[in-house]
Amino acid sequence: MRITFPDDAPGFDGSSLTVQFTARVDGEPVICAITAEALEDHFGARSALEESLLAAFEQGRRRIRSVCAEALDQSGGAAVILHSGLFRVEGMEPGHVQ
Repeated sequence: MRITFPDDAPGFDGSSLTVQFTARVDGEPVICAITAEALEDHFGARSALEESLLAAFEQGRRRIRSVCAEALDQSGGAAVILHSGLFRVEGMEPGHVQ
């Protein structure tokens, strides 16, 4: 399975308090997300407000993509929502992000 991430801008979803972003799995787009809690706990977001969450996403983009790639691999390429606990799980950062 080949997982890549385009440089598209992430989007804020206020109804679910997530930041959504696109991954490509074998060339097909897959919409993934990271929770506000994960961005606050691990990437310095000061609040669940859009501006703070998007800034934290940009700061942690590389690590977020790395964990997302592993989660996508484990889900067989199905969309994933990254929760705070995933960033504490050993082995969730394989380093195969492109």
